[in-house]
Amino acid sequence: MSTVEAPSRDKWRKAVKEQAGKDPSEFGPAPLLGLPPENEERYYQEKLGFPGEYPFTRGIQPTMYRGRFWTMRQYSGFGTVEETNQRFRSLLTAGQTGLSVAFDLPTQIGFDPDHPKAQGEVGRVGVSISNKEDIDRLFQGIPLQDVTVSMTINATSPILLSLMVLAGESRGVPRAKLGGTVQNDILKEFAARGTYIYPPGPSMRLAVDVIEFTTQEMPLWNSISVSGYHMREAGATAAQEVAFTIADAIAYARHAKERGMGVDDFLPRVSFFFSSSIKILEEVAKYRAARRLWAEVAKDVLGARSARSQMLRFHTQTAGSSLTAQQPELNVVRTTIEALAAVMGGTQSLHTNSFDEALGLPTEASARLALRTQQVLAEESGVANSVDPFGGAWAIEEMTDTIESEARAYLDEVEKLGGAVAAVEKGFFQEEIAKEAYRTARALENGTEHIVGVTHHKDTEEGFYLFPEGRGKGGGRGQKIPKTIEQKAIRKSKAFKKARNSKAVEAALARLKEHTEKGENVVPYVLEALKKGATLGEVAGAWRELFGEYHPRKGF
Repeated sequence: MSTVEAPSRDKWRKAVKEQAGKDPSEFGPAPLLGLPPENEERYYQEKLGFPGEYPFTRGIQPTMYRGRFWTMRQYSGFGTVEETNQRFRSLLTAGQTGLSVAFDLPTQIGFDPDHPKAQGEVGRVGVSISNKEDIDRLFQGIPLQDVTVSMTINATSPILLSLMVLAGESRGVPRAKLGGTVQNDILKEFAARGTYIYPPGPSMRLAVDVIEFTTQEMPLWNSISVSGYHMREAGATAAQEVAFTIADAIAYARHAKERGMGVDDFLPRVSFFFSSSIKILEEVAKYRAARRLWAEVAKDVLGARSARSQMLRFHTQTAGSSLTAQQPELNVVRTTIEALAAVMGGTQSLHTNSFDEALGLPTEASARLALRTQQVLAEESGVANSVDPFGGAWAIEEMTDTIESEARAYLDEVEKLGGAVAAVEKGFFQEEIAKEAYRTARALENGTEHIVGVTHHKDTEEGFYLFPEGRGKGGGRGQKIPKTIEQKAIRKSKAFKKARNSKAVEAALARLKEHTEKGENVVPYVLEALKKGATLGEVAGAWRELFGEYHPRKGF
């Protein structure tokens, strides 16, 4: 670890007062602020640092949740734009503090609802967004100047970002005032998730175009959310999740620097996304290790000088892979434990999964229960009263050191392979994740690891199940999407295309292709095409013609 000047207690107290306008003592007694006894000062400064100070092991804010709770951001999207808009409004009324949009599979891989390859998937696992009218209806009645919006979109991120800009402009909210995040992390799609379109090279170019555009024109917008969550869901260990996520972040940063961007100009708006799994102590240690490792990488590898560039800001989602269709009421317990781990680990934003997601999309009632889980943790449990509550606990510090050490070893190996892009192209991430997924599956089969209600403590009493309807039928209380949704979306898509000026659209798409081939930033030309009436599928199709489609390796 690199050495930096250790801040004194007095210096830290002064920094807190300047930032928060209050003396630290006004936030509570020293132990609740995570401060050590005076006689442990030397150890504390060398290994951990003060909360809000480099290397940020103990959190990126000096008072953490004593000053402000994390953003409560439930991931939502299904059926029609009107239904998703209604869910957004319901969650905001219930106290949600940020929106998170789930897009359906056709939207994620660049097809309009009326494309043959979209058949059977429209509105199923998210909302279908194809054009400027769709995005306008999605945010109808929602104050975009006050609410931050996170969009889980990757291969088509320049298109959805541009549609978001148009939605803001139609409400008189300029792009510079929009706050939110676009996931825009294509490398993890190749490694674990699968919603890529183009080969890695062009895909990285589009991702960096978004970083460049938002850095220059959208100062409140997070240009990328580098995501370990999906790799953890695919089977990665805690150390692999940390290492591969940071390796991806290094790759994006290097590409942005090659573009001529200053590292302290764009890194403050790079965010991260992690899973929160059921092993609570390991998860807390994972977040602390990730912060410490990223602080050093940003400073010593990427050359960042700004403290904000060195801060690892992250969103967390409880582990979807931990949810079970058997005894689904136990998922409430699992999600609560996982949410608690995220909070005690210092997350800036949190999504809690609904208990019925192993059965279908969450209902309004189950989504509200998931949100209430966060609110109980924030307002009743008292866990938010302490900054880094596990800091100084020997078990946590040892786990933190171990995860950091293992993650460093993986980062070294990725560097030897030529960086994250080369590692993905060679299948390294995929192979390492697959090995761990296989190990876990074997452990469940031979009984060395357990899942309550699935491998152990199976329920044989029908009456114990809280929601008996649908039991044994592959059903349950999950949200069901009727087939009529797709036909309705197809009709709207065709009507939109019929009503527009087709020649203007063709000309705008031609300009997009021309400037894409020239190597210019694509976002301004995507905006122009969408304003003229082009659709998501048409813009993505133009790039398909130029870049081709990516076909992964057949095996490991």
